[in-house]
Formats: sequence, structure tokens, C-alpha cells
Amino acid sequence: MRKRAKIPPEVRDHLEWLGFVQPTGLVVSATALVKAGAILPRRDIEGQQAFADCLEGRRFDGGGDADPEPFAPDFEAFARGALGWRFSPSGYAGTPESPIPDDLEVRLPGGDQLIRPDYAVRTGKDDSDFQLLVRVLPPTRDFDGRDAATDLSPGVEMERLLRAKKVPAGILFNGRSLRLISAPEGENSGWLDFRFAQMTGTAGRPICSAMRLLLGEQRLLAVPTDRRLAALLEKSRKYQNDVSERLAEQVLHSLYELLRGLQTADDKTDGRLLAEVLKTVPNRIYRGLLTVVLRFVFLLYAEERDLLPTAESGVFLRHYSLTGLYERLREDAAKHPDTMEQRFGAWAGLLSLFRMVFAGAKSGAMRLPARQGVLFDPDEYKFLEGRGETGSWQIQQRIGPPLTTPIDPPFIPDGAIHRALENLLVLDGERVSYRALDVEHIGTVYETMMGFRLEQAEGRSRAIRAAKKGGAPAILNFDELLATPPRERPAFLRKRSDRKLSPKQETALRGANTMGTLDAALDPVTDKAATPEPVAAGKMILQPTNERRRSGTHYTPRSLTEPIVRRTLGPVLTPLTDGEDDAAPPPPVQDFGYQGLRPRHGFRRLLGRGLPPTRQTADRILATPRWPPGDSLGPGRRNLRAAADRPPLPLRRGSKPHRRGLGQVVPLARHPLEGPAPHLRGSRPPGGRFSRWAVEEADRAVSLALRCRADPAGFRGRGRR
Repeated sequence: MRKRAKIPPEVRDHLEWLGFVQPTGLVVSATALVKAGAILPRRDIEGQQAFADCLEGRRFDGGGDADPEPFAPDFEAFARGALGWRFSPSGYAGTPESPIPDDLEVRLPGGDQLIRPDYAVRTGKDDSDFQLLVRVLPPTRDFDGRDAATDLSPGVEMERLLRAKKVPAGILFNGRSLRLISAPEGENSGWLDFRFAQMTGTAGRPICSAMRLLLGEQRLLAVPTDRRLAALLEKSRKYQNDVSERLAEQVLHSLYELLRGLQTADDKTDGRLLAEVLKTVPNRIYRGLLTVVLRFVFLLYAEERDLLPTAESGVFLRHYSLTGLYERLREDAAKHPDTMEQRFGAWAGLLSLFRMVFAGAKSGAMRLPARQGVLFDPDEYKFLEGRGETGSWQIQQRIGPPLTTPIDPPFIPDGAIHRALENLLVLDGERVSYRALDVEHIGTVYETMMGFRLEQAEGRSRAIRAAKKGGAPAILNFDELLATPPRERPAFLRKRSDRKLSPKQETALRGANTMGTLDAALDPVTDKAATPEPVAAGKMILQPTNERRRSGTHYTPRSLTEPIVRRTLGPVLTPLTDGEDDAAPPPPVQDFGYQGLRPRHGFRRLLGRGLPPTRQTADRILATPRWPPGDSLGPGRRNLRAAADRPPLPLRRGSKPHRRGLGQVVPLARHPLEGPAPHLRGSRPPGGRFSRWAVEEADRAVSLALRCRADPAGFRGRGRR
């Protein structure tokens, strides 16, 4: 088992309170806070007492016999006492001496309602430059409850305000909780709630200390600019980009673990499990394992974003969820570390979960809609269920541990499943928060696993680490290398793996005359995650293509893609918002289209280049002050007033510009949905053809980005490529 990295105590302190408050999306990163010098004062007893002095007990929702709830009746008094705000005119707006300027208010599209903050914190550079906006709500107003008039929640309204005024952060306050919202331009928003009822006791002291650390006047106005709240939020976003790249490497290790587990299952059947596939299309095994890893990533992301019934159903959380399975396997590994390779059952549970996601399920309070689509289709890779290539799955068929049901799933050891999930869930000793990852980050993960072909080793083989960062390890035949004349071995190694050795390593390589000495000579450049032990002849290996071996993969942050997309879409979107006559109706949205961006049929590239236009178009549409009132979205689409016809689709190289209407996904791109999700639809573009995987994963990415729960995430028009 891989040894976990030791977490510094300062980082652990931040991870503790972040685990309590459970942020939605990315707000702050524990490591980024520590690197910026924001160390949590764990024994801030005086600060907690100052916070408690601002509270009083009050009963809500009819009262009854319930205990009084901690309540702060006045925000200004709370900010002065708990956060140390002095409300000086040079630092704050919203007081009689310094009122809120009129240019901080925003009109909601489709109506006459204005949104304006109650308080604002300046940056100190300019009186018109603000770093934090505050809205005070009634105590019974829920941050996520939709208003009957606007059909928007206070949280969404604050996001609109922050984006329109390009302010990085905002606060919602209702006397019972305080929500910190991060809404950087061109990025997905995130928020975390400080619930006062959780912060009064000793156990809640870290949460109280974190609130004071982030929102105290010292952090907002006194420390150097590069350590203030806005800088911490920005650094946390940049650190998350690094996390996605390191996570991508571990996801590749999960692919290797599953390959070894499937090899073990094939060996237990004396080669019958995969004989037909290896004989006809061996690369289908690689595609099948890649599909399993993508299923893992999709489910982890969906579980943390509450897209699966983990909150409503304890049955699903305990017995079917992926995180629940990992916790059970972790307990088994702690109790039975020596027998994890002889324990089976986890794979059968995973197959049941995959079928539930594909076909849907309901039991008591649990309701899981059928997702359909290629990703979870049981017939797409039948060998994963131990079935032959003929026939199709039946919904009434029961899957259980091997040898207990008519369908015998492969004997993939629980140890392989545990290690694969640990690579996906633990990074540098910390638990990975998929809630804080964007779909573009997940796209980076996908790209890392692309560009391999499945082969059978011709001799004893091991993986050599890639010479370039982000490159893929090459599998080297050690028997062939040992048979090569000593003088030619360094050149042989460079040709097969692009790896250059140091003079000392070259000397050891030339002098190796046995498999043991050869293994010792190449130990410094051996990728032990890909091949912990030498792979025997005839066993399956994943060999990268020459292009994949020599090229690295990395996440392209939106700070780089955003200007390109903005320049491309500028001529199209300008008519939506420009113009002096606010009374004139805007031209029909269907008249505006733009050329799609070519994704090279890759998931990450499709996400990285396909979703930014959607986000920017949504921002531009929502910013227009002259969008006509009324509901133009039709039944079930009342959550936003902007409407459009179809989503933009990317083009294949060589095709002519293909103009499409702005999609339904556009006005919904920044708003969580409970209803149906928009789907990519329409015939293929002129002169081109979409990869089925590209379309499937793009559609699934849109569903994840919109956080749609009630609608299938699959591509309905499967014949349309």
C-alpha cells in the first residue's frame, strides 16, 4: 500500500474546519492559505467570546419547545464585535457617512427589480474599487430559497451582482448564518456557510477562528495586498489547477491498478475471460478500463455535488455509493492487510451501481433516474461483467459475488479496487474534494489516460518513467534489453522511452548481466506505480503511442482561454448589450450564432474550449439591461428570462464555419437546475463528423456543470455524431 504523505499541522487545521462547513465549489484551499501565511489560531478563545457576545437566543418557525437558536439581530453590530470592522468611510460603504454608490446596483433581466448591496468593503486603491459586497437578509430567508417574483435565490442574485460589478467576493447574512461567496470573473462560483449554531461550543471554535481569519478587518484592509482576502481566493484557484495536474497522474495509476486486477481475473479463468477480446480487438480492453475510470470520476463528482441520492437515502450512501465502498475497503485493508488480494465482492457491487445509474432504481425514499448513455451501458464492454460478446443484458439479472449468481463477474481483487479508488480520492495525504473541481479539471484527468494501446508483453517488462512532465511511462522489454550488446543498451533505452541516463546509470546498465542487476541499474528511472513488479511474458500492458509518450498533458487555466474566447465571441455578443436605447427590444437571439471551436474530439479539449463560450455567452446575456420581460423559455424553464435555440457545437478541422443559435445551455450555464438538463442535439456539422465519445462526454459534462439531478445525462440521439 502506498505510504501517505504527512500533512503539516497548519494545513490539517484548515482541513478540519473546511470539513465541518463543507464548501460548495472552490472558495479557499488549505495549502494556499498556509502558503500565504494565513495560519489558523486554534485557541482564539477571546475571539469566540467576542462572537458569542454578538448573539442572542431566538426561536424561529413557530418556536415550540425547541431550544433558542443563536441569532445576531444586527449585522453592523456583529461586524464590529466579531470581525473588528470599524466602518471608516475610507474602507467601507453603506454607512450614513459613506452610502452605497448607485453604480453598485444591478437590474435583474426581465424585470424592474434592482439588486444592491447593503455594505461594501473597499480595496484601498480607489473609492470606487471594492473587494467585498454584503447583503443583509431577513432571518427567515434561506440563502438558496427562490424568490416568487424573480425565481432566483439570494445566492444566485449575489453571484449576478458580483459578476456584473467584477467584485471577487460577497457575503450573505441573515443573522443565523453567514455565507462567503467567491465569484471570480470567468470562473465557476463557490461558497461556504458559517452557521452560528455550530460555532458557539468548543468544537466550533476552529470554524469561528476561520471566519474571523478570513473576514476580519485585519485581513481585508491591514495586511499587504497579496495576503488579503481577494488574493487568497485567487491563489486558491491557482493551487487548484496544480491539484488537477497531480490528480491526473494518480488517475493514470488507477488505470494501471485496474489493468492488473483484470489480469488477475483473467488468470483465474485460465485466460477464458478475455480470450475472445484479446484475439479480435485487444484495444477494447483498454477502452473498457478507461470507461471504468471515467465512471469512477463521474460518480465521485456527482456524489459530492449532490446529483445522486446520497443525502436523501441512507441505503444508497451505505450500500451503493462509491465513497461508501471506499470507506468499507479502507476498513478491510486496515483489518486484513494480507488478504486483500484474496477478497472479492467489491467489483460485483460496482457493477450493480453501474447498472443502477444506467437503468435507474427506486427503493423507499431513494429515487435514481435512468441515465442511459454510452458511459454506463452494460452491453458496451460485456467482458467487464464476465459475459460473452453475444446477447444483451437483462434488467432482472442479479449480480452478486463470484460463484453466487448466474452472472459470474470477474475475480478482480478488492485490493486492486481499493488502490484504484485511493488514487482517485487521496492526494498528498489529503482527501480530494471533487466538489471543488470544475469539469475542465476533470477533462485534464481524462486526457492523461488517452493515447495508449493494449499489448501483451513479449518478455519480462517494466515501465520507464517519462522524460517529460506529464508524459506517459513506456513499457520496456527487459529480456530484449538484456540480450542487446552492452554498448547499445543506452541507445536502445532512448529509442524506446526517450529517457537519457546519467553517466553512472549508463555504466551500471552496460554492466548488467542478470535480470536482477538490470532491474537494479534502472531502478532510479523505473515507474513503480505502473509496474510494481516485472510483468511476465504474455501479460497485458498499456503501451503509449509515440506521440503520447513525448507529449505532456496539463490543465489550461481559464485565465489563458478566457481572453481568446472573449475575442472570438466579441463581435457576436456586442449587439446583445451595446446600444443607447434601453427601451428598444434586443434582436432575436436566434439571429446570433458563432463558429464552434474544434475540440480535436478530445474530452478535456472539448470541455476546455466548449464550455468557456457557454459561460461567457451566459454572462453577456444576463448582463443586458434591455432583455424583454416575460418567460421565453417555455414550460419548466422559468428560472432565467434569457432564451436561446441551441447549444454551440465544435467543428471538425476542414469544415466550413457552422453557425448555430446560442443554446439553451447558455442561459442556464450559471444556474443549478432541479429539472431537465439541455442536451446536445442536431445533425452533424457540414463537412465533419463528431466522435461518439466526444459528443457523449460533452453532453455529460454539460449535465455535471449544470448540476442537473432529474434528467438523464446521456446523449439521446445516439445516431447523431
